[in-house]
Amino acid sequence: MKAITIWQPWATLIAILEKGNETRGWATKHRGPIAIHAGKKIDREACEEPEIKAALARHGYTADNLPTGAVVAIANMTECWSIGTDYQSRMPLLYNGTGGTDKRVSLKEDKFGFYSPGRFAWEMSDVKRLAEPIPAKGMQGLWNWEGMSA
Repeated sequence: MKAITIWQPWATLIAILEKGNETRGWATKHRGPIAIHAGKKIDREACEEPEIKAALARHGYTADNLPTGAVVAIANMTECWSIGTDYQSRMPLLYNGTGGTDKRVSLKEDKFGFYSPGRFAWEMSDVKRLAEPIPAKGMQGLWNWEGMSA
């Protein structure tokens, strides 16, 4: 199964269904099952942002008890959106090609990602948080995780 390593708190925000997109500086053609791996890095400053802190607290998390170095969820990657700007609202706009579809980023989602024009939003659906995180060594980019079959 393909996997992506994501720093905390963003990996957990996906696992607890508070964050639906993972923003990246690169696109992917991968669609389908993907393991969400929490890297060893915790951005403690981000954990103190009011929206992030509140979302984590709703599920019993703080910067001090986030799982690291482990797969925390399995998701279905449904789309890789290009990020632009809706010039009327000045909010990020996601689109998937010339003549394709587009959609606005919600105010909540905007707080949980880096929605700068030229970047990409990997849309996750059917996210299943693992009852217990499974220790794994992460890697950069997409990588193959052998811990669970698709």
